[in-house]
Amino acid sequence: MAKISKKRKVAEAKVDSEALYSLNDAMALIKEVNTAKFDASVDVHVRLGVDPRKADQAIRGTVTLPNGTGKTKRVLVFCTPDKEQEAKDAGADFVGMDELITKIQGGWLDFDVCVAMPQVMAKVGRVARVLGPRGLMPNPKTGTVTMNISQAVTEVKGGKIAFRVDKYGIIHSSIGRVSFKADKLAENANELLSTIVKMKPSTAKGTYMKSITVASTMSPGVKVDTKSIR
Repeated sequence: MAKISKKRKVAEAKVDSEALYSLNDAMALIKEVNTAKFDASVDVHVRLGVDPRKADQAIRGTVTLPNGTGKTKRVLVFCTPDKEQEAKDAGADFVGMDELITKIQGGWLDFDVCVAMPQVMAKVGRVARVLGPRGLMPNPKTGTVTMNISQAVTEVKGGKIAFRVDKYGIIHSSIGRVSFKADKLAENANELLSTIVKMKPSTAKGTYMKSITVASTMSPGVKVDTKSIR
């Protein structure tokens, strides 16, 4: 069993594992108990009362965080030659088609988001087995398969994130960094959570939002009162 450091023990002592905190209090506590020496990511974990095997309960979507993510995302765009300049002007980091697919087939994955035009998706399908499991496959539901390349790139660079429920009914999403002020983290988290609330499927039975936990990369989890989310 791994030995728990003194810093971690002190951090865990400050968190009441039985308590349910408001978003603002939870974020303030996360900043206080963070033990990382780097600007750690702050993540929200939401357990939903859904069956992801049912198509209408496989929750997925996008949300633009009001205070950004604290991380500049590297955007790759698959497009036809006539759209390449538009993508570059919008801030895309990598633009092209066949040469990018070849690089990806060779193991290159130095990007965070993929955007593609609808007419090139057949070609992108050649690397679906690589991109899909990593959550990188362009998808119309998340706005990453579109003719409006410049808008898609601008939104991703401006703090737009995609989320989806995993096979266990949990959504995991980064909503900022520990260097953010607590109220800014709470604003970002609330934007994500309120969006998830609005997406409740009509077929979902029982409690929809079962639990919410927030944590930084190297901190204990802090439970959030689900009743505080609207």
